[in-house]
Amino acid sequence: MSRALPKYNKRRVVFIGGAAAVALTGAVIAGTALAGTPDKSSTTQSARTLSDPGTITCPDVKSQLPAVPASAQAEVDRNLTLLDTQIAEANKRLVDTVGQGGANFVQNAILGPLKDKRVSTIDRIAIAIGRKGTKPTGLDALAACTLNSAGSTGTTGSTGATNTATATPSATAAATQAAGGTDDTAAGSSAVGTISCPDVKSQLPAVPASAQAEVDRNLTLLDTQIAEANKRLVDTVGQGGANFVQNAILGPLKDKRVSTIDRIAIAIGRQGTKPTGLDSLAACTLTK
Repeated sequence: MSRALPKYNKRRVVFIGGAAAVALTGAVIAGTALAGTPDKSSTTQSARTLSDPGTITCPDVKSQLPAVPASAQAEVDRNLTLLDTQIAEANKRLVDTVGQGGANFVQNAILGPLKDKRVSTIDRIAIAIGRKGTKPTGLDALAACTLNSAGSTGTTGSTGATNTATATPSATAAATQAAGGTDDTAAGSSAVGTISCPDVKSQLPAVPASAQAEVDRNLTLLDTQIAEANKRLVDTVGQGGANFVQNAILGPLKDKRVSTIDRIAIAIGRQGTKPTGLDSLAACTLTK
C-alpha cells in the first residue's frame, strides 16, 4: 500500500501539470483575440465622423434673373424647381457614397456632374426668357457648387488619417466585381470601353443658311462632349461603385447633349420648322 502512493502522486502531478498547460494556452489565445478586437469607442467615433460628410451648396439663380415674361414663367419655375431637386439628389449621393473613391471622388462623381446638370438647366431658363424678352447672359457663372464640410468628411478615429486612403481598394474591388472580374483583373481595367452616342447630324432636316454656323458649332460641341466623357472614363477607372459610370459620366453627358441638341433645334426653328424628337438622340451607352 505504501509503495503505491508515490506512483499515484506522480500521476496526479502529471495530470495537474497538463491541466495547467491547457489553461495557459487558452489564456494566450483569448489574449490574442482581445488584442485584435477593435476598440469600441474608436469604431463608434469613425461611424459618427463618416455620417457627416458635409453639405453641397450652390449659388441662388432665381435672385439673379431679370424680369420673367409671363409666357415663360411656367417653364422658368419648372427649371428652378429642377435646380433644387438636383442639389437634393447630390446631397443624398454625398451621404450614400461616403468613403468611396479617391481624393477627388466628390469632385469627379458629384460636384462635376452637378455643375453640368445646372449648366443645362440654367441655359434652358435663359432660353425661355429670351424667347419673349432679352436673353440673360453670364448665368453659367452660377452653375458651380461647393462642398461645405464640417472638417470631418474623411477623418476617422484619433489618428487623423483620411478615410479615402483605405476606401480606394474596396471601391476598386466593387468596380471590378461589377464588371464580372476579380482583383487579379484590376490591373487590366485600363480597357474601360468607349462611350458611343447616336449621330445627330444625320437626323437633322435641311438647315437654313442663317443657322448653319450655329448648328455646326453645336455639332462640334457634341463631339467635344463625347471626347471629354471618354477621357473621364479613363481618368476615373476604379472609382465609385457599380453605378459610377452611369451616375458620374453617362448621366451628365446626356444632360449636356440635351441642352446642345435643343440649341440646334432652336437655331433651325428660327428660320424654318423646328425639328422635334431629337432629344431621343441624347442618351449614350458604354461599349466594352
